[in-house]
Amino acid sequence: MSEERIRMKKQLGLLEGVAIILGIIFGSGIFISPKGVLQQVGSVWGALAVWTACGGLATLGALCYAELGTTLAQSGGDYHYIHQAFGPLPAFLYLWDANIVFVPTTNAIMSLTFANYVLQPLFPTCMVPDGAQRLIAALTICILTFINAYDVRFTTKMQNVFMFTKISALALIIIAGIIWMAKDGLENFDSGWEGTTTDISKWSVGFYSGIFSYSGWSYLNFMTEELQDPFVNLPRAIYISLPLVTTIYVLANVAYLAVLGPQGVLASPAIAVMFAQKSMGWLSWFMPVLVAIAALGGLSVHIMTSSRMCFAGARNGHMPALLSHLNIKCLTPLPSLVFLMLMSLLMLISGDVYALITYCTVVESFFTTLSAAAVLWLRYKRPELERPIKVPLWIPIVFVGVCVLLLIVPCIQAPMEVGVGALITLAGTPIFMLCIKHTHPILTKISCSFTKTCQKIFLSAQED
Repeated sequence: MSEERIRMKKQLGLLEGVAIILGIIFGSGIFISPKGVLQQVGSVWGALAVWTACGGLATLGALCYAELGTTLAQSGGDYHYIHQAFGPLPAFLYLWDANIVFVPTTNAIMSLTFANYVLQPLFPTCMVPDGAQRLIAALTICILTFINAYDVRFTTKMQNVFMFTKISALALIIIAGIIWMAKDGLENFDSGWEGTTTDISKWSVGFYSGIFSYSGWSYLNFMTEELQDPFVNLPRAIYISLPLVTTIYVLANVAYLAVLGPQGVLASPAIAVMFAQKSMGWLSWFMPVLVAIAALGGLSVHIMTSSRMCFAGARNGHMPALLSHLNIKCLTPLPSLVFLMLMSLLMLISGDVYALITYCTVVESFFTTLSAAAVLWLRYKRPELERPIKVPLWIPIVFVGVCVLLLIVPCIQAPMEVGVGALITLAGTPIFMLCIKHTHPILTKISCSFTKTCQKIFLSAQED
């Protein structure tokens, strides 16, 4: 009898695909502080208009990724698309930013959010000790990494539970808001356009804040090779998820504004908890639990999907070869999972992880724009490619155009942050030249010795 081939299994169906997208998008943000948009545009109806428009833009972006994901049907997401369209250096710089900053800092922030909500009941009259928060966060990252490494199928089933929990929490908020408005609670919408700013730059920043609350719609593309019938399930998961997210986000913001009013939304650092205390009576204790579960679910999805990007980069020679190996028993990218776990733990013990996210947010949006531009470039450069899904040309043109406009505003308003993000990105260029394009024989020898040692530790091998 022939041995089982060493490659990742196709274990993800449509439900799991939807759970992954919703698991990333419905992180902790919508439960904690959606005040950024309102703060910029200045009015209730203005904020709701931005949330709706951002959902529309995210849907256009997701449609671009549906074409990319079915045309270039390999795991790796943005990295793979940038590599195919624009070459190895831009792809490596994306990988460099993602593995050094985007992924580990996002993991750190999600785990700290979860730890804060878990520990808060134990410290009702004082601040949660920073050391305890970071310790719980570190333990959470390690446990979720182990679960992801042990069994993808169990992880995806867990994601299904998290998805329904998050939707239930948001449904509670929406229902409570509807009940509140039914009891003549519409006064906050009577002068809904009052206070609307006429400053275009503030509208742009508000739009920028909103679109990143929808971020995560591209993460299923990182796992294309593990998706059953990806030509069908990838676009379907997108078509189901994005309209659902947009509807829920807009209705949740309507509920927040109806109950708390614009001043209450602006004043609350944990808006879902304050909302529950004011509108849900004895059920209010349940909201912090749901927020903690939302953060935990988002972290689990992020750990799972980002490891596939690291795995794909190593498979193309842009990361150490070890990271392209699979554990021979579980058939999961164990070395990549452990690498990103260690990077995330490093971020936890470092200083201000939020500052790094600020520096690189614009850079990350630049790479998202570049990925979407790959649709246009590949249409021109490689028209012979088979495209199971071919979106109308106006969709990538509009999406890329709006994203370029959104990139201009931070360059004008926050040149310091944009500059630091650009420097972090460009720092990857000498690494690419020295370690990837022109590898020294001594480095190759050290890398081979390290890989062989770690293969024994992780029981890993390259995929067939």
